[in-house]
Amino acid sequence: MVDTRTPVVVAARRTPIGTAGHGLRAVTVDRLASTALRATVEDLTALAPDAVPDHVVLGNCTGPGGNLARYAALAAGMPTSTAAMTVDLQCGSGLAAVTTAAALVRSGSATSVLAGGAESASTAPWRAWPPAQPGAEPERYTRAPFAPSQLGDPEMGAAADDLARSAGITRERQDRYAARSHERAAAAQHAGRFTAELAAVGDLARDERVRDRLSVPTLARLRPAFTADGTVTAGNSCGISDGAAAVALVPEARRAALGVPGLRCLDWATSGVDSRLPGLGPVPAVRTLLSRNAIGWDDIGAVEVNEAFAAQVLACCDALDLDEHRVCRDGGAIALGHPWGASGAVLLVRLFSQLVRQDGPRLGLAAIAVGGGQGVALLVERVG
Repeated sequence: MVDTRTPVVVAARRTPIGTAGHGLRAVTVDRLASTALRATVEDLTALAPDAVPDHVVLGNCTGPGGNLARYAALAAGMPTSTAAMTVDLQCGSGLAAVTTAAALVRSGSATSVLAGGAESASTAPWRAWPPAQPGAEPERYTRAPFAPSQLGDPEMGAAADDLARSAGITRERQDRYAARSHERAAAAQHAGRFTAELAAVGDLARDERVRDRLSVPTLARLRPAFTADGTVTAGNSCGISDGAAAVALVPEARRAALGVPGLRCLDWATSGVDSRLPGLGPVPAVRTLLSRNAIGWDDIGAVEVNEAFAAQVLACCDALDLDEHRVCRDGGAIALGHPWGASGAVLLVRLFSQLVRQDGPRLGLAAIAVGGGQGVALLVERVG
């Protein structure tokens, strides 16, 4: 028997994903976040006119601080009574925000929660370390450490090269995967499969990075991007991007009373792995969900794994005995882009479109790797 407090996603929207420095270059992260929230609230109130979200949870990595979720919630027109918090699990932030929201609903602490994430690499503030002594120049702050250096704290591109070597993922296989991601995303874009989930930002109404007819021979001409003898290139990696995504969660009892379809959040897991190979982070999280729910890949109809690097996705597929062709059926972050704090939520928006809007398969799974050696995974079920 289904618990009436089981969290269910009943609305899901995202902004177009822009390449950093291009179409969304002047749009701040709060504007991106409030756009996604506003569109999701509109969808929610179309289903339940009296619905007022009592919490907002948003993921973000590189924004200005100051609790982005609260600012964006108010900017989106929510009442001051709406509580809000911002989550930072780096690339896993958007999915961690959703699982945090799901826990609020399942515990009975909230009856309507908006969750997701936002990132504006284009407008992220520059940071610097304080001067070592009076009169000295400040030192540019490049990035936060993901793990203690003695344990291994590689740059993500170099880590992907290391993972490709250790997992035996060839350059040709990475390029084939990347070309397929663009091919699938272009087909989905032309067929209008993204249209219902998008909330335009200014003049930008479609994802910017998607390339038509990007061939393997073209990708093969690109040089290694991160290490001299590596196989990871700009072509088989995601792009640095801007974007936001949000979903609305309510208890199953509320969804059933409304008589609307949705995605029931069955289970979720967060895991840790060797910080030197962070791309494998989703593997133990996914294994936990499969084992805990006594299911296999034959039971799951849609799989969305964040495509930070083709090498990383392929290594995870091999470790999980998952057919790579089943991942991201409409293309993923290699084609669409990777707005870090939003990407986990983008995966869930994509599953909502595939399972609910398109009346697709019953079960879906989303998973994402995190710098420092972690992974987040969420198992969902179409209901209604």
